[in-house]
Amino acid sequence: MNENTTIIQFDNALKLCRDLYIKKLQDYGASWRIMRPESITDQIYIKANRIRSIEIKQCTLVGEGILPEFVAIVNYGIMGQIQLALGYAGCDDLTEDKAIELYDRYVSETRELMLAKNHDYDEAWRGMRVNSYTDLILMKLLRTRQIEDHDGVTLVSEGIDANYKDMVNYAVFGIIKLTEKQ
Repeated sequence: MNENTTIIQFDNALKLCRDLYIKKLQDYGASWRIMRPESITDQIYIKANRIRSIEIKQCTLVGEGILPEFVAIVNYGIMGQIQLALGYAGCDDLTEDKAIELYDRYVSETRELMLAKNHDYDEAWRGMRVNSYTDLILMKLLRTRQIEDHDGVTLVSEGIDANYKDMVNYAVFGIIKLTEKQ
């Protein structure tokens, strides 16, 4: 595999996530705008914890598998970046077009980060197991929660937005790995 393959697979995975985001926008509007970033972090935690639970138990009683949870982590991670930039709102204050424009902007930033790191790490993610992405997302969540508990102040660490980007990228890698198997 090479970087061009990664870009194609990454974009295909993001298309899957974006399509669901748009469908949910049509169903619910941007109702997520009411969520504070901490609540979005907790929502990502619920999704990542469920993935880990399914990985360990090797079954699910709800009937939905791991793939939809990785998609949800991508979308919540992008929503989290939007919330950090705009602040939370008291109501659904975004038009569908504006919500999609913001989604695309933060996806683009997150994708650029992946490309830079993928270049430097030389496709190392391909040698990893899907459950490692889950653990890395959970670790990033713990870090994010610590930063949130310190009102966003860090001494030497990246901020909440960087952690959201990393979680999104790990989730996309999980989507790629799971869809490669199909």
